[in-house]
Amino acid sequence: MRGLKLTLSALALLASSVSAQAFDTRASSAYVMDFNTGTVLLAKEADVPLPPASMSKLMTLYMAFEALSLDTQGTFTLDTKLPVSQAAQAYGGSTMFLEAGERVTVEDLLRGIIVLSGNDACVVIAEALAGTEAAFARQMTMRAQQLGMTNSTFANSNGWPKAGHRMSMRDLGLIAAKLIRDYPQFYPMFAEKEFLYDPKQSANRMNRNPLLGLGIGADGLKTGHTQEAGYGLVGSAKQGDRRIIFVLSGLESAQARARESETVVNWAFRQFAQTDLGKAGTKIAEAEVAIGAEPTVGLVLGEDLSLLLPVNPMTPLKSEVVYSGPIKAKHAVKGEQIAELIITPEGLPETRVPLFADRTIAPHGFVARVLAAAKHVAARINPESVPESEAS
Repeated sequence: MRGLKLTLSALALLASSVSAQAFDTRASSAYVMDFNTGTVLLAKEADVPLPPASMSKLMTLYMAFEALSLDTQGTFTLDTKLPVSQAAQAYGGSTMFLEAGERVTVEDLLRGIIVLSGNDACVVIAEALAGTEAAFARQMTMRAQQLGMTNSTFANSNGWPKAGHRMSMRDLGLIAAKLIRDYPQFYPMFAEKEFLYDPKQSANRMNRNPLLGLGIGADGLKTGHTQEAGYGLVGSAKQGDRRIIFVLSGLESAQARARESETVVNWAFRQFAQTDLGKAGTKIAEAEVAIGAEPTVGLVLGEDLSLLLPVNPMTPLKSEVVYSGPIKAKHAVKGEQIAELIITPEGLPETRVPLFADRTIAPHGFVARVLAAAKHVAARINPESVPESEAS
């Protein structure tokens, strides 16, 4: 494997210097991701299973949205009225103040979970979809595994403190991204600032997300708090064409959660930018060709290259072209991938970009190889016998 360490003149921006200003959140665990590219901007204890508090309600919501989308019989729609059980009414903490025996529409229950963080509403949904909350929790764990959430296990539908109820920050970020991507028709609910279900409980109508309405593009998703977990937030914000998702946990107060969440959003948008680095067909380097009619072949981008990069110049961006070489002429065919460009921004994961031959290199024929060898030998024996243009 050959490597060419480059300061790439063809990609002027890659020749510049970039680095993100270091950021260390006050949260005990955190995960920040650029939604469009999947680039992880920050991971702090991100894969440790922790008590997620009400943030785990996002999994309940995902399963409810999934059931709505799969319903073909009209048995689980936004207008379907579901019965409230005694088990649902018995939950404390954040609730919709539902009473056993009443029936509530699925739409109201969803808003009750998203805006009011209703523990009781989660149980009503769980019992409707799985019969019991315990059965629903087992389904949540199984579905999470199928979605790639490998550090999540659920003991209930709402995040009420219970042994074995755990999620990692990365898993919470993953389910947030899937809610946004898979169910855009329901996602606007997360930006609603208030929902008044019971006029007798008018004080309990405001969304606890501290970022909504601040003008920084925040439009979701879910707060959480227990004594064990501290204060946390799964958030998302969109500015221009960029969206970021972030998860914070372990903060000491609601005020600290609000301050840190806003700080994270500003940092993610101001310290990183989507940067166009080259158009399809841009030549990045030349690779050596063995026994070919030409000694090298150009290496070009197969498609436009745009990366999320830090914006503050501090250290040179590392980039390298690697290929197995010298490349045999029979493999130097226009449009064939023969190399990789590896770009490693400081503090961010590396990106590997395929590079392709810009033209086909014909192999040397037998006669051509013999003549070339003969000229080489003749030049060594008697340089004057070879024309000056060939002997020089």
